[in-house]
Amino acid sequence: MATAFEKVGGDRSVIVARVNGELKDLSTEVSETDIVEPVSVDTPEGLAVLRHSTAHVLAQAVQDTFPEAKLGIGPPIKDGFYYDFSVEDPFTPEDLATLEKRMVAILKSGQRFSRRVVSEDEAVRELESEPFKLRLIGSEGGAEVMEVGGNELTIYDNLDSKTGERCWGDLCRGPHVPDTRYIPPNAIKLMRSAAAYWLGDQANEQLQRIYGTAWPSKDDLRAYLTFLEEAEKRDHRKLGAELDLFSFPEQIGSGLAVFHPKGGVVRRVMEDYSRRRHEEAGYEFVNTPHITKGALFETSGHLDWYAEGMYPPMKLDGEVDADGTVRKQAQDYYLKPMNCPMHNLVFGARGRSYRELPLRLFEFGTVYRYEKSGVVQGLTRARGFTQDDAHIYCTLEQMPHELDDLLDFVLGLLRDYGLEDFYLEISTRDAEKSVGTDEVWAEATAILRQAAERQGLELVLDEGGAAFYGPKISVQAKDAIGRTWQMSTIQVDFNLPERFGLEYQAADGSRQRPVMIHRALFGSIERFFAVLLEHYAGAFPPWLAPVQVVAIPVTDAHIPYLDEVAAALRAKGVRVEVDTADDRMQKKIRNAQRAKVPYMLIAGDEDADAGAVSFRYRDGTQKNGVPISDAVDEIVQAIDTRVQV
Repeated sequence: MATAFEKVGGDRSVIVARVNGELKDLSTEVSETDIVEPVSVDTPEGLAVLRHSTAHVLAQAVQDTFPEAKLGIGPPIKDGFYYDFSVEDPFTPEDLATLEKRMVAILKSGQRFSRRVVSEDEAVRELESEPFKLRLIGSEGGAEVMEVGGNELTIYDNLDSKTGERCWGDLCRGPHVPDTRYIPPNAIKLMRSAAAYWLGDQANEQLQRIYGTAWPSKDDLRAYLTFLEEAEKRDHRKLGAELDLFSFPEQIGSGLAVFHPKGGVVRRVMEDYSRRRHEEAGYEFVNTPHITKGALFETSGHLDWYAEGMYPPMKLDGEVDADGTVRKQAQDYYLKPMNCPMHNLVFGARGRSYRELPLRLFEFGTVYRYEKSGVVQGLTRARGFTQDDAHIYCTLEQMPHELDDLLDFVLGLLRDYGLEDFYLEISTRDAEKSVGTDEVWAEATAILRQAAERQGLELVLDEGGAAFYGPKISVQAKDAIGRTWQMSTIQVDFNLPERFGLEYQAADGSRQRPVMIHRALFGSIERFFAVLLEHYAGAFPPWLAPVQVVAIPVTDAHIPYLDEVAAALRAKGVRVEVDTADDRMQKKIRNAQRAKVPYMLIAGDEDADAGAVSFRYRDGTQKNGVPISDAVDEIVQAIDTRVQV
């Protein structure tokens, strides 16, 4: 019998093998008939194995340094790994530095990862001092964690490279790199520690989690850390405060933002342009309340499938006499988490004819979702937000064409806001968390997939990720530094029209059920605002900038002249300010640059005499002696054509 290592050769970039389709250690014995494929560290599967192996090294370093620490779980994640521990005191930054040094020593020692199959009784005996591992051996963890899974239990031992003696071990299903020298010691870093609940359940014990990252080379690590620095500079929460756009007052509550005047300008421009484009595309505008009786969400199914994401009910409309006699039972009212049930009521408010279809209802509707405090993150994961929500009611025959037009519309509008790099993700059914028949879901999924394929974009499968009422296409957009954001979502729904009893009269006089398409283009105004803020690093293109022009006088004597220039710009709809502060001209320029204003118009004696301005751009370049009319025309054209300067 040969090993997988012998089958794939001795290239050290190959760290695991795929044997008959399954990832296996290179030490796995294989037969002549087995299909063995090399998996290198520069593939997603290989990189995940590298990071999972590094998580084991971290766990060994923790127990070497803190012998009383108890092990939780340690999976690879996007861009790194983590490991959870039960320890008496939280880890400090100094602890992380000590642990990283210990990890480097382990990596350099070349310990070998050795897989060992054990019975459940053997595993329980060996891990008697690890209470969380013991719980995984039973039914609590299952195949959801890296430690267990498949039809056998395995322990990985870290063996001394010289003596073969066991240095450390962990319950794990693997696979792993052959030995620790496959993990470059100059390409790992421990990033931070945080509290975490066992298996992510708030009802469980709180542990301490250490996050780390690992890469194939030092250059890869350096590039990743540089990326993180750039992402930190672009953090919308930081920019929102610096540019006076929005804030999150403690007096209001977590995940609930207020927009300041400048942020309000950007938001209004975004919404106004979206409204105009929707009008051109044949949408009709509706408005619905923020609160409703609970019975509506019983009909829609949200109270069955989405109650954990909703705010608790309010008891209203009850009547009680002075003696305590209940004359009228109070009813449960809920803040709405979705707009779709109310749009269904609009559709069903009167009889509908096939001649009205497709009917496209659109609303900027504010919704409220009780996100857990640990996942609330600025504007990108808020508890109150406004969706640019549309629901399209059409016939089954109209649906393919409607989906094509909808994807064209969505992608075109996102490009207008400056996003260009897209792929599509299709989310399919989770049978345990959905309503409707298999046949209906299969039909809806097939129609969505065909529409996505016609766009000619990369299509990625998100198995089991659909909402409870229908499959979904998500438009995934990359920003200026390569991060992917989920933007528009499009969902086909045969179920809610059935639950609400929606009908239209067909051409033959029969009553037919419409198909419903859910569509949120931005996801939410707040989240899209945050994405654009980070994409542009606060330097919005002129058409979106809260202040498009700052007029800067050389001395106070030139303020009246620039007031006239500003008036000419305002007459064209340009957002302009004249800086009349006591600061010197150079400080005013620096202030405008820090505020990321696209254009500065500077005027002194020569400019005023010539009826001109010095035209300064955000990047610091400047043109002198530009006639006022030319300056106005250039600014207006840039705004009207939505140039990305």
